[in-house]
Amino acid sequence: MSLEDEARRLTGLRAVAHPVRLRMLSLLTGVELSAAELARELGISQANASYHVRLLADAGEVSVVGTESVRGGMAKRYRYLHADERPAGGRPSAGEDEQRLYVEAAYQELRRRLARRKPHTKAASSDAEVWVTPETWQRAMELVDQASRLVHDEAQRPRADGTVHVNFQTNLFQLRDDTEPDGDEP
Repeated sequence: MSLEDEARRLTGLRAVAHPVRLRMLSLLTGVELSAAELARELGISQANASYHVRLLADAGEVSVVGTESVRGGMAKRYRYLHADERPAGGRPSAGEDEQRLYVEAAYQELRRRLARRKPHTKAASSDAEVWVTPETWQRAMELVDQASRLVHDEAQRPRADGTVHVNFQTNLFQLRDDTEPDGDEP
């Protein structure tokens, strides 16, 4: 891996490891928004929104998909890139430090979302540390990927008529066997 590729990898991993930027990625899923629209939805200043969305764009996590004229200036419109839309097939595997940053930011975001959960509505969660056949594992990964793709592809503008506000987070990964050495190797 070249130094440029390594720098971009670290930039991308660190870019998403922030609660505001995780929320931006969610808002930009399936929808094109400007920094001003992101700011209004997130309740932050436009300057702050512009800063965060530029970091995401620089890291290759969101794409500028157009511009619009706003009060004599031009505003960029951004959209989240699904993993298979990103260069080289998506974000590379994270090292331990980068993964920890992401997990901590995702945990903070989940806590925020849980506090906003609508009472008395159906929910689903799962927690399992189990042993399964490689075929079962592959099928589970495919099903979660399909569900994730469905939610991302069908995402609507915030507060659009006929929509419900939902949380969808997943973390699936293969665990190291206790007999395997520590390290970043697969």
